[in-house]
Amino acid sequence: MVSKTLIGEELITDVLVVGGGAGGTAAAIQAARRGAKTILVSEFSWLGGMLTSAGVAVPDGNELAAFQTGIWGGFLQALRQRQPGGLDNSWVSFFSYDPRIGASIFADWVKELENLQWISGEVPLEVLKEGNKITGVRFSNFTVKAKITLDGTELGDLLALGDVPYRWGWEWRSQWDEPSAPVAPNSMTEKYPVQSPTWVVLMQDFGDKLAPKIPAAPNYNPDLFKGAWENYGAENFMNYGRLPGGLFMMNWPICGNDYGENLSRLIESPQAREEYMQEAIWHSQNFAHYIQNNISPHYGLAEDNIFPQQNKNLSFPLLNQDSNQDLNNAFALHPYYRESRRLVGLTTIREQDILPMPNGTVAKLNADTIAIGNYANDHHYPGFDFKLQPKSIRWGGRWTGTPFTIPYGSLVPINTDGLLVCEKNISVSHIANGATRLQPVVLGIGQAAGMAAALCIELKCQPRDLPIKILQESLLKDKNYPSALIPLFNLLPNHPDWLEQQLYYLNNLSSYPIDGYSSCSSFYPYLYEQENSASLRKIQSFVGYFSCLKQQEYRLTITTPKEYSGESWQLVTLQADVDKQLKNLSEKQKITVYGFSNSSGNWLLVKNISS
Repeated sequence: MVSKTLIGEELITDVLVVGGGAGGTAAAIQAARRGAKTILVSEFSWLGGMLTSAGVAVPDGNELAAFQTGIWGGFLQALRQRQPGGLDNSWVSFFSYDPRIGASIFADWVKELENLQWISGEVPLEVLKEGNKITGVRFSNFTVKAKITLDGTELGDLLALGDVPYRWGWEWRSQWDEPSAPVAPNSMTEKYPVQSPTWVVLMQDFGDKLAPKIPAAPNYNPDLFKGAWENYGAENFMNYGRLPGGLFMMNWPICGNDYGENLSRLIESPQAREEYMQEAIWHSQNFAHYIQNNISPHYGLAEDNIFPQQNKNLSFPLLNQDSNQDLNNAFALHPYYRESRRLVGLTTIREQDILPMPNGTVAKLNADTIAIGNYANDHHYPGFDFKLQPKSIRWGGRWTGTPFTIPYGSLVPINTDGLLVCEKNISVSHIANGATRLQPVVLGIGQAAGMAAALCIELKCQPRDLPIKILQESLLKDKNYPSALIPLFNLLPNHPDWLEQQLYYLNNLSSYPIDGYSSCSSFYPYLYEQENSASLRKIQSFVGYFSCLKQQEYRLTITTPKEYSGESWQLVTLQADVDKQLKNLSEKQKITVYGFSNSSGNWLLVKNISS
């Protein structure tokens, strides 16, 4: 909470970051690490947004070893050090963790920086401007004046407060000729102006005990949830978002807890937004109630005070009637927002910019690339099946997405100075937002925005005038967490030629290979763990017979260890060298694989193979 000494004060800083989500947190940390005096103001007592306070502790995208760079890579390293039992728990992601551990990582990083002041419990009320330049932000108890302000809010609130041009909703095909954009409004676009958010709730397996009953919330309608796990099976459905410690993250799109009723309320007024939020959290309560009553009474709300109570001022009637224990703490601090107000920037990312080049597996490079992503283009509209141009590729025994780059121009307003954006509020089309909104991408955007803000202070320039090469080289050479700007499947950040190859393709865009493989042929081992980490599982060995059922569906029929004998497990990898080995194995070949087992996905995450 805000210290009493701040009440009525005017604070002066180099960089102000408003919003403590994934992008805002990364931006503030990077700006301060670069040396800029920085203030971060967040609404909630947890930092990290989608990765923590919104409860999505199973992040998607940038999962391949070569793409685990920058603050995203640093976050994964810290998780591997701190999360007992490792990160192989769910099947929707290669990484799942207790959100409290994620929040502690970001909090510790902030505490390490003496030039970074973090103030929580505040939302922006007014944007201060001089002409077309933003000069600061007023909050309820104090004002911050800054040379550069960053909008890291979940819904792009500074854009609205500062009269900065933004978009909300759909664009039609005539605007940018995006192949998946609708030609004209239809029933789906009318009902859903943006993608549906989800209020994440954590459930728990109580084992042999009956879980405390979850009461139904107002407007309970079981028909809304019928068929949620029909094509998956109940156990597989629960394992979708399995977390350590018998917890389950409920963030389910099929007849689940996505909530998209009257989404325009999110930007109408604080009162309208709160009305939406109340309905959304009730909807998730009802989904949890339905799961308990239709799968098992042994599944209940997580009872270990997962999320702090701060800012849950909703009239939320959830009480464990058996013990009078308040179970609000099983619900995330705020919804998982998939879409925001979107800046009108110097460059707008369109669907064409994230799709593979002809006959290739990567998108065309942006000359001003400052971050990378690779997730599929994923949209959420409950009750509608919206077909998008495919950008998924089969790689490493599992589906992943076409790698693409984020241009710096998408962070810079078209006609406003003193401002950068660093969340889902970048300049992107509604269609392309489905791929740019993912947690690792937003961390990369935030890191780039924070670096850009600090460089603007150093060079005494506005964001639009910042030399892009200086920004790019600063990100590549960052002393803490260098960030890849060129997606190259086979070049890990620990490779001695990594920086040279990144710079080569930055300076020779036309040489970028359409298959995304660097000309550098040598592989370096990927470090899954630190040898001194007592909290992690050890790598296991599995002996068996290899088979490939269809395109890159690799399996191992295990003979050793005995407890797995006769079982058939899927083989997946995050490494280009292992992917190459898997492609060259022969049917029924006897091999030994080294890696980690994931019982939720029924796969072995392979680190090495010998035959």
